[in-house]
Amino acid sequence: MTSHRPAGPLLVVKQAIPPMRAAVVPRTRLEHRLDTAAKLTVVAAPAGWGKTSLVSSWAAGAAARAPVAWVSLDESDDEPVRFWSYVLTALHRVSDQLGPAAADALLASGDGPISQALPLLLNELAAASAEHVLVLDDYHVITHPEIHDSMEFLVAHLPGTPLRIVVAGRSGPPLPLARLRVRGQLTELRADDLRFSQEESAALLSAVAAAELDSGAASAILDQTEGWAAALQLAGLALRSSLARGDAAPPVRGDDRHLFDYFTAEVFPSLAPAQRDLLVRAAPLELLSGALCDAALDVQGSAAVLAELERTDLFVVALDREREWYRCHRLLRNALGWSPDAAPGSATRDVLRRAARWFEEHDRIDDAVRCLLDAGDHAAAAGLLRARQQWFLARGWAATYLALGQRLPEAAVPPQLALFLTYAAEVSGNHDRVVQWLDVCGRQIGEDTVVDDWRSPRAAELSLRGVLAVSASDPDQAVALCEQAVALEAAAGTARHPVALVALGRAYGVAGRFEEAARILADSWRMRGQGHWSTGVDLQVAGLLGLFLLATEAGDEADRLLAEAVPVAEAAERDWGEGVAAHVVALVRLVEGRRSYQRGDLTAAGAQLAHGLRLAEVAARSLYRVAGLLFTADAELGTGRRAAARATLVRARELADNEPVAPFLTTWLEAAENRIGRAAARTAADAGALFEELTDRELSILRLLPGTATQREIGAALYLSINTVKAYNKSLYRKLGVGGRQDAVRAARRLGLI
Repeated sequence: MTSHRPAGPLLVVKQAIPPMRAAVVPRTRLEHRLDTAAKLTVVAAPAGWGKTSLVSSWAAGAAARAPVAWVSLDESDDEPVRFWSYVLTALHRVSDQLGPAAADALLASGDGPISQALPLLLNELAAASAEHVLVLDDYHVITHPEIHDSMEFLVAHLPGTPLRIVVAGRSGPPLPLARLRVRGQLTELRADDLRFSQEESAALLSAVAAAELDSGAASAILDQTEGWAAALQLAGLALRSSLARGDAAPPVRGDDRHLFDYFTAEVFPSLAPAQRDLLVRAAPLELLSGALCDAALDVQGSAAVLAELERTDLFVVALDREREWYRCHRLLRNALGWSPDAAPGSATRDVLRRAARWFEEHDRIDDAVRCLLDAGDHAAAAGLLRARQQWFLARGWAATYLALGQRLPEAAVPPQLALFLTYAAEVSGNHDRVVQWLDVCGRQIGEDTVVDDWRSPRAAELSLRGVLAVSASDPDQAVALCEQAVALEAAAGTARHPVALVALGRAYGVAGRFEEAARILADSWRMRGQGHWSTGVDLQVAGLLGLFLLATEAGDEADRLLAEAVPVAEAAERDWGEGVAAHVVALVRLVEGRRSYQRGDLTAAGAQLAHGLRLAEVAARSLYRVAGLLFTADAELGTGRRAAARATLVRARELADNEPVAPFLTTWLEAAENRIGRAAARTAADAGALFEELTDRELSILRLLPGTATQREIGAALYLSINTVKAYNKSLYRKLGVGGRQDAVRAARRLGLI
């Protein structure tokens, strides 16, 4: 298995503080305001007000005093895993006090960033000796509610001021700014603050025009432009051109429409033909480099043209110190007639297709697919998504893969791709999309349909539907679907399809038919290494087989299985890292701990179960977590720690009451509660006082806990995702010193919080 961290040259560019332009004007008065020690700094103004120039200049100076992590955002980052991957790797790159654990947990967990990754980051920040700075540029492109929720969570739980967050964008972020403002934890710079002063305007105009302006001329232009940086920049360019021609430049006004007209009438005609050609034809491309433009425009020498455009301050800015990558300002792209919402013409489609080929050749598959989608070439985009699924999964970008697939019309999605998108929806936590794509697959299957490694495409659909869509909620239906899949594949010529049989074995086990499940999965385990699937799937088969052997009290068979599987699990954890390996090794480790407990080795059992449960939490699979908690409670009881066992059962009950859980686990849980004492378990954690202040969001959730609303319903009432509610509950329970919902309600009433 390859590393899940995003890689490639564009990642470095997105995490680089943009270099200063030649005609930059120091804005010391504003940089002093950015130096304040507020938790959150917001720099918000419309396009062209100099936000990035100001913040990058400040960040370059701040980097000499503290580690500064910079992330330049674009529309493709509007997905939680991708967004936080960039943020966490950026922080890790600039600081040896922040390790890779948070990024690993993010990519391994299907429960969202608040579940594992951000708590790990907060713990590392609390232990850090140095202040850190995180700058998020162009945050206005982010619309995903889970990203905003997780940003709010991070800001709310920052310990002291180990991390300062600076957010720059065209509008204020949807975060609790009023609350932070009242508490003195917010610094704000808006458009009125960013207006150029008389002195700054004169300096900028002189720098761009390459000539000294008298105060009267500078004052007149300042009045016309109202201190808008983009308009001042254009006025300086026009002055430079008029001085070269020996005539006077017409006035420029400070609004978008006149700015576009001014650019096309006064500035654009003065450009060299090669500069005009590159700007117009490359307008559909978000990022530019010499090599990319040469390929996309079918020309030579683009690197020199880009360097000259940047040197002359023509709204093309370098993104790295090597001057390899550039970005054309969105104002200029709009002035040149580019709109992402407009239907592309034939010339634009050709540029985007050639750009897609270049991105594919340079292993930037996500950018290649976006170019094809922008070009309207749905067939090519679908083909590339189908061919390069593993590229996305290897980087932990299942949600990005899913988002790109969502842009395709249904008619362009063949059954194979629909199955890939189903899997991406499952592993990225977008469970509502699982059934959608399974239904698309079902509708698209025809007589000539081919699905890789299956003789019957319908069998492939039914197997995945049984495992992903109905397994825990309706185990009997899952069995029926998987049995039908095996029969269809057998009728088509494959008597024992390995994947169909694994799906059936899992379905039997979840339905409580343990002996049938163990028999099938034992055969599958013996087939490992024959090329049917990866080592990761081998380990998942071993974990399920071990669990179902425990259920049939086949301890000796479980020991023989563990003797073969544990070394494979150890190698996976060593080679891939615990965070990446968690979802395939957690159950093996839990079975290992359970067998140690059953043999009476309670010391080994405690360590193994703690390790397995930690992996299960990262994997965020309810089956693993509930089983691990039940095994742990028994081990705690076996060492005389009855109170700890009761608290562990409260956690298991909380999971079982709020997430789909296999019926056999519910039965096991009830038996454990009867052994240890259910009433006692309900009161186990009701002790102590509140030592850590609750956040406003935690209090709003706490006030809803006494009612009958589920976690999903609480989330809907507060406009939060289910994963966000779970994460706040975990923090809430920790602060109250309890293990579950009812205990939290009683503790809160005792403390006068509700």
